[in-house]
Amino acid sequence: MKILVLNCGSSSIKYKLFEMTSKEVLAQGGIEKIGLKGSFLKLTLPNGEKVVLEKDIPEHTTGVEFIFQTLTSEKYGALKSLDELDAVGHRMVHGGERFSQSVLLNKEVLDAFAACNDLAPLHNPANLKGVHAVSALLPDLPQVGVFDTAFHQTMPDYAYMYAIPHELYEKYGVRRYGFHGTSHRYVSQRVCDFLGIKPEGTKIITCHVGNGGSISAIKDGKCMDTSMGLTPLEGLMMGTRSGDIDAGAVTFIMDKEGLNTTGVSNLLNKKSGLLGVSGVSSDMREIQSAVDAGNKSAILAQRMYYYRIKKYIGAYAAALGGVDVIVFTGGVGENKDDSREAACEGLEFMGVKLNKELNKTIHGEEAVISTPDSKVKVVVIPTDEELMIATDTLNILKK
Repeated sequence: MKILVLNCGSSSIKYKLFEMTSKEVLAQGGIEKIGLKGSFLKLTLPNGEKVVLEKDIPEHTTGVEFIFQTLTSEKYGALKSLDELDAVGHRMVHGGERFSQSVLLNKEVLDAFAACNDLAPLHNPANLKGVHAVSALLPDLPQVGVFDTAFHQTMPDYAYMYAIPHELYEKYGVRRYGFHGTSHRYVSQRVCDFLGIKPEGTKIITCHVGNGGSISAIKDGKCMDTSMGLTPLEGLMMGTRSGDIDAGAVTFIMDKEGLNTTGVSNLLNKKSGLLGVSGVSSDMREIQSAVDAGNKSAILAQRMYYYRIKKYIGAYAAALGGVDVIVFTGGVGENKDDSREAACEGLEFMGVKLNKELNKTIHGEEAVISTPDSKVKVVVIPTDEELMIATDTLNILKK
């Protein structure tokens, strides 16, 4: 069975085609600069070679059509015909309280998803464009929605509620929702398979750490708390996002700088984090180069970034009443050994013992990086959100 996974942003579409019998990736790539000059599709060939195909792509339907043409092309195609496609699975960002699991998309579902647009004004409309584009081109093809927020819907109310007037929750749905749920779900399930243990009775802290980052506390396979909130701004320090900040500091800055809500949102979402503190970059690789060169602002930014991870691990160990497994995933979590070492440093009182020499050798592969006598297993598990989406899509089709 062949399933195409689409992740549609406001000006981009990422795709991955799976043969689900073997879970083999048949094709993958992405379109960038939709609606802008210089739009293109970049695809990865089976041998790892990258190919760029330039084309004017004014909107998403044209983009999806270009992906379909590429998938069936004589030169780069993985399909003889679009008839070989069994379904499309979509990454959908904000499902609010309406969606606690993946669903087959129909008009009722799409209307309910559109009602969440206020909660994710940049992401949800773009997700819908992808769904409508597929419907316009292949109206009979089943489509499934997989929501970033769904996995976190098991949080208890005392964890997801904010200490603000309750009427704001009742009127506008202001509460913690969390994001990266598909990734947290995948790695928390995968680490149990990898270690040969059951989710039931296991306390897991999953650290999805990259340009965007979040941490989740998981007990018995269910999310009990997560660091992102109403929006992806809360929680960890990120590439360009501030993470946790005193709301009083926000209003103070607004007054001093004469910022409106759009201005302060831009400041905290796009100009803060690693970029804002270092003045160098939002990319950890460039931060590391600056650190190695002795740049004091970059050193401070990196220390802040790592400290926030450790602080959340400690907080969630308390929330769970202990921890059995700590998982690192995401671009930084999978590839930067010093980030994992810094996050685990000082956690020996919790039973965490990192194998520092082994940790230094692990970059992007599954591995236990704690010592054999560590009470807490520390594990690297590369995330695969697209495979999770494809798997959900397959399971729904079977039903």
